[in-house]
Amino acid sequence: METELEAELSAHRGRFIVVEGIEGAGKSTHITHIVNYIRAEGREVVATREPGGTALGESIRELVLAPSKEPMSPEAEVLLMFAARAQHIEDVIEPALGRGAWVVCDRFTDATYAYQGGGRDMPLSRIAALEDWVQGALRPDLTLLLDVDPEVGLKRVGERGGKDRFDQENVEFFAKVREVYLRRATLDRHRYAIINADQEIGKVRQGIASALDPLLATKADG
Repeated sequence: METELEAELSAHRGRFIVVEGIEGAGKSTHITHIVNYIRAEGREVVATREPGGTALGESIRELVLAPSKEPMSPEAEVLLMFAARAQHIEDVIEPALGRGAWVVCDRFTDATYAYQGGGRDMPLSRIAALEDWVQGALRPDLTLLLDVDPEVGLKRVGERGGKDRFDQENVEFFAKVREVYLRRATLDRHRYAIINADQEIGKVRQGIASALDPLLATKADG
């Protein structure tokens, strides 16, 4: 049973918002809007990303994303993701949430399920075991899934140039990634909001606001 102190700490705790989606979904553009939207409501917001968010995490990000002649095994890839995540949670996410800030993160563990689980065919049970070990009870309060057809996403990636190791994957890879994202979102509708990212930007922002507003209102009332 929750004690009064635990209830007080929970009420003070910030909210953890994650933005997910395949390449070309427009995450970077919409994250800037999300951060500004929450700040306009008077909240402190910490914007961060995965892999990354810390000095160690950014170094791991370079390893994971840089094109290389030496293939990286799925096992090495997933372990690097969780190594970066462990440091990220310890140094950035938990301290921010603990002081009442809202954290907006460009990708989190859903991306590991989608990319390494779906795209690389890594057993999801292994990812789940790492999730429990590294995160404990930490889960996002809201995951905004910006959904786009892989062919549309890859076309956008091609137009912006500068492809990283994942950008170079084919449409079949991203179809499997998208399938896992949508499956997870469908199974847990309380945490996810699926937003059609192939709409004009104003409609995408309307969808984002509709997902964020109930959480902002609940926190304000608390």
